Amino acid sequence: MPRRERNKFVKRNQILELKIEDYAFGGKGIARIKSEEGSFVVFVPNTLPGQLVKAQIKKSSKKYAEAKLIDVLEDSENEVDVPFQDIPGAPYIKLPIDLQHQYKKESTLSLFKRIGKVENIEDVFDEFITSPNVFHYRNKMEYGFSAIGYDRVNKTDVDEFTLGFKRRGVWWMGDNLDKDSGLFDKEFEDNLINIRKYCQDTGLAPWHGPKREGFFRYFVVRKSYKTNELLFNLVTTSPELDKFDLHEFAAFLKGIFGDRIAGLLHTINDEVGDRTIATSGSINLVYGKDKIVEELLGLNFEISMKSFFQTNPKSAEKLYTKVIDYALENKAAIDNTVVMDLFCGTGTIGQILASKSENAKIVGVDIVASAIEDAKKNAKRNNIEGLEFYAADVGKFLNEHPQYQNKIRTLILDPARAGIAPKTLKKIINLNADRMVYVSCNPATQARDTEMLREAGYELKKISLVDQFPHTSHIETVVLFEKV
Repeated sequence: MPRRERNKFVKRNQILELKIEDYAFGGKGIARIKSEEGSFVVFVPNTLPGQLVKAQIKKSSKKYAEAKLIDVLEDSENEVDVPFQDIPGAPYIKLPIDLQHQYKKESTLSLFKRIGKVENIEDVFDEFITSPNVFHYRNKMEYGFSAIGYDRVNKTDVDEFTLGFKRRGVWWMGDNLDKDSGLFDKEFEDNLINIRKYCQDTGLAPWHGPKREGFFRYFVVRKSYKTNELLFNLVTTSPELDKFDLHEFAAFLKGIFGDRIAGLLHTINDEVGDRTIATSGSINLVYGKDKIVEELLGLNFEISMKSFFQTNPKSAEKLYTKVIDYALENKAAIDNTVVMDLFCGTGTIGQILASKSENAKIVGVDIVASAIEDAKKNAKRNNIEGLEFYAADVGKFLNEHPQYQNKIRTLILDPARAGIAPKTLKKIINLNADRMVYVSCNPATQARDTEMLREAGYELKKISLVDQFPHTSHIETVVLFEKV
């Protein structure tokens, strides 16, 4: 067996200081190592041109390497001071929002040209839709407890009770959130330090990742922008639960947040895996109610702790408005027809479309049974008729319902980050719809699917970008395809 040629520039797990020179799609900064033998590219996620960073090589090939960001040693000259505590979930919060938009637009459109083979992508570009709230836009946050913290002065780990976020790339180390991060509710995050002190004063231990033991695990919060209410979920292990008074904790939270507290839930998670809600655990209501209500485009949606719901609801309204605008450009292909909403989640798009059309029948399909249950409940709550929801794998559903072939004029597609499996996409193409509105939270997989759709006779007519997550590399796309 031939020996694998050793990389001349880097080796696995090597730690380097790198100057970021350029930006690639997905928030990957580009650094170049230069030597007498040439230039070698290293991609470092969550970095910006102009930054000097410390990074660790994770994998490499002859042409390039991929590294994990450890720390930013020097900021980019484009970054500005902000009054927020830095967290891993907002790597670009110090970059002016206009520059964030520029990076996202240029790198996303280049994907469709390179992977989707859409040479005229600039000509079919419609608009870049900005988030109404640049800061404090999230409606859900998960804060983790840890017995191993981070000393920001000496930049080392330290044994201490922490409540905040994991350090970037270090699964076992927490970092206390002492003030507003700029992403979630300011009043809540400014009070997280008091919640941490309350829990610490009980004498019960936070979760110790390497030892896989401890009592406190997560504190999860959902917020309604409609009512301004907060719904809390404390996640703990079951041993020593008799030493913690959940009702007293609820009273403590009510003392801070007053009528803003919708309810407190308690989840038991004794699994060693790093997840908030265990597959075998229980979730019980301690105080108040177990749901909050959010409004999107005049419709009300009931949200539980487990429900999937758009994380930035104000931006989601703009996203859904664009989807509906594209769908209704040809209203004759909607009214009095059957519209399929595939990978429909909680059925938000289908409900909005049904409310704005005449006698349209919307068939929503999603593999997540709990999401479909929420979709049915929300449709009933909003008194919207003409909706049918099915909990099923999209590919299998289309196999079992051949009656829809050649009967669908408009398709709505909103798959998960992995995009659409090729076999499933072929079945979708075989429906022979006139048009598709394809929503994606991962333009890379959407660009891949675009090539297959174009080969099947679908032309990309319009594309819009929606900034759902300011200060991150994420971008959503809405694409209109039409059969030619």
